Amino acid sequence: MEGSLALGDRALGTCHMARPPGYPQGRCNTLFIHVAYKYVVTCLTECAVRRQQEEELRLLEEETARRLEEAIRKKVEERLNSEEVKLEIEKRIEESRKKVFDDVDAQLKKEKEAALIEARQKEEQARKEREELDKMLEENRRRVEEAQKREALEQLRKEEERYRELEMIQRQKEEAARRKKLEEEEERMKLVKNKSGPKQSFGMG
Repeated sequence: MEGSLALGDRALGTCHMARPPGYPQGRCNTLFIHVAYKYVVTCLTECAVRRQQEEELRLLEEETARRLEEAIRKKVEERLNSEEVKLEIEKRIEESRKKVFDDVDAQLKKEKEAALIEARQKEEQARKEREELDKMLEENRRRVEEAQKREALEQLRKEEERYRELEMIQRQKEEAARRKKLEEEEERMKLVKNKSGPKQSFGMG
């Protein structure tokens, strides 16, 4: 409305400026007022009509949106309640469940394979460690046997040497006893000979 009054004021100013020289001022004012009044009324009417149209359009848009939303909601409900959609939902749920089971099964298989690989690696490592231990034990056993063999040979050598020493000592003792016996025999023979010699010479005299 304020815009319409402003337009009326501008129209009034235009009339004053455009009035020809000698044209009666009162007649111009009356005509202008009549024209301005009609103009203002027309503007006000147009503004009111436009506002009413805008309000009606807004209400129509809101009603249209509400009806559209309600129609969509009903359509969705009908669609969801339909047997086809129920079957589709059940199908997708079953597919999702199957996918979850498949994923879990795949994960379990992967973990099982990893566990088997780890177990085989540990078994291989344990086998290598046992082989190393067996080699060490065999080497130690061989060294012990060699040491025992060397010790036995050394002991045997010492015993043989000791036996030879004892044998030599025994021979020396036997030789000494034999020589002593010979010496004693020779001495006895000398004594016997000495005793028998004077008796023969004494008998002849």
